[in-house]
Amino acid sequence: MSPRTALVTSSYAPRTGGVETHVQHVARVLAARGETVEVWAVDQGEHLGTRVLDGVTVRYLPTPQPSRGARGALAFAVRWPAAAWRWFGAYRSLRPDVLHVQCFGPNGVYATALGRVTRTPLVVSSHGETFADDHDALGTSWWMRTWFGASLARADAVTGCSTIVTEDLAERFGYAGAVVVPNGVDLTTPTPVPVAPAVAAPAPAPRGTRARPVEPSDAVGPPVLLAVGRVEHVKGFDLLLEAFAASGLADRARLVVVGDGSELATLRRRAEVLGVADRVSFPGMLGPDAVAAALADAAVVVVPSRKEAASIVVLEAWRAGRPVVGTVLGGPRTLVTDGVDGLLVDPRDPVLLADAIGALLDAPEVAAAMGAAGRRTVEDYTWEAVADRYDEVYERVLAARPAQRGRPRR
Repeated sequence: MSPRTALVTSSYAPRTGGVETHVQHVARVLAARGETVEVWAVDQGEHLGTRVLDGVTVRYLPTPQPSRGARGALAFAVRWPAAAWRWFGAYRSLRPDVLHVQCFGPNGVYATALGRVTRTPLVVSSHGETFADDHDALGTSWWMRTWFGASLARADAVTGCSTIVTEDLAERFGYAGAVVVPNGVDLTTPTPVPVAPAVAAPAPAPRGTRARPVEPSDAVGPPVLLAVGRVEHVKGFDLLLEAFAASGLADRARLVVVGDGSELATLRRRAEVLGVADRVSFPGMLGPDAVAAALADAAVVVVPSRKEAASIVVLEAWRAGRPVVGTVLGGPRTLVTDGVDGLLVDPRDPVLLADAIGALLDAPEVAAAMGAAGRRTVEDYTWEAVADRYDEVYERVLAARPAQRGRPRR
C-alpha cells in the first residue's frame, strides 16, 4: 500500500522559486503513480483556501508566529487556536502516513507540532534555508531556531537538496544523518529551438592558442548572457551586472536578468548609473515556457549567487544544451564539472566572472561542447528519480513504524 503523504511546503504557487518548483513536480509525479498526496502550503496573506492544481489538492494554511512584545504575544494567542483548527482539519481530511516538510519555515513549526500530537512520522527536507534564506529567519529568530532543532530531533528522516546542505546541517545543527535528494528537471517537455544561434562559430583555434574574439561582423545578433532567479541580494545579480559593465562584455553582448524580487528596482538603477541600461533587460517573472525559450536562446547561462543550495537553473540550462558559468559558493560546485559541462568561479571577483563568460563567448565551439556535456549530465536528474528517492525514504520510515500504517481512517 502506497503512503498517504502531505508535502508541507514553505511556499507554493502562485509564487515561484526553487522549493515551489520542487514540490510541484514531486507532487505531480507521486499523484501520477497513484499515490495519495496533498500539498499543504503556508498562507502568505492571499487566503487562497483549498484548490486543485495539476490534479493535486493544495491547502493554504495559516501559520501565525509570535513576535516580540506584549502586543505580538497577544496577537499570536488570539490567532493560534483558529490556525491549529485548520491544521487539524487538514489532518482529519487526509489522515497522512507521512508529514513531509519541504524547506523549514512556519510550515515546519506547525507540521512538527502536528506530528507530535498525532504521532505521524515526520520527514524534513532542507533546501538551503539554513544559509541562503533572504531574511535569515533561522539566524535571527530564537523561535524558529528552537523549532528547527526540535524538528530535526523528532524527524524520522532528514534530506537535503545537495551535499552543501547536508554538510551545513551536520556542522551547524549537529544532524549528521541527512541524505541527499537533489532537484530535478522535466525532460518530457520539448526544449524550444533557438530562434538563431547567438554567434556564428569560427573555425576552432589551434591547440594552445587563444580563440579569436568574435567581431561584430561575425554575429547574427548580440549574444545573450542570461541569469534567472529571485532578484535578491543572495543571488548575486548585482555582482554579474558589475562584471558585465566593467569588463567590456557590454560592448559585445546583452545581459538578461529574468525574475522578480526586492532588489529589482535597485538593479535597474545601478544599470543606469553604470551606463549599460541599454544593454541590460529585466523582463520580470516569466512562466516556465518563456524561461525555457530564454534559456534556449542564451549564449551563456550565469549563476552568480553569493550562496546557493542547489540551482535548478543549472539543470534547466543543461536541458537546453547551454553552457553554465556557476558560483563556487554552494550547490553548483556539486553539479558542475569545471571545464567539462560548465565553468566555476567566485562571483565576488568581477574579473574572474567576466573572464569566464568572455572565454565562452570567444570560443563558441567550446561553449557548445560544454552545453552538450551538460545535456548528457542532466539525464540523471529527472523528477521521477527524485520521487523514487522520496518513496524509498517513506518506505524506510514506515517500515520502522509499522503500527502507523494500520491505524483506522475516517
